[in-house]
Amino acid sequence: MAHVARDKKKLLNRARRIRGQVEAIERTLEQANECSAVLQLIAGTRGALNGLMAEVAEGHIREHVIDPSRKPSGAQLEEADELVDLVRAYLK
Repeated sequence: MAHVARDKKKLLNRARRIRGQVEAIERTLEQANECSAVLQLIAGTRGALNGLMAEVAEGHIREHVIDPSRKPSGAQLEEADELVDLVRAYLK
């Protein structure tokens, strides 16, 4: 979990922004606004959660799947990059 500890401040800031988005959904529901406004907020929150998930998953791949202390080969690094790209595309 070194990558989570290293990026703790950045990840916490993202999580706090997501909390703000969830609170905005709650306020919008309480005010009985149009469903399109609620759907738009939900979509934005989902995108933010997916972005956070992609960030943590990338760190996991780069720190635990590809062990940087073992000097991975160029092919391993290339495959890791492809996996990161795949995860990010899936989470969009």
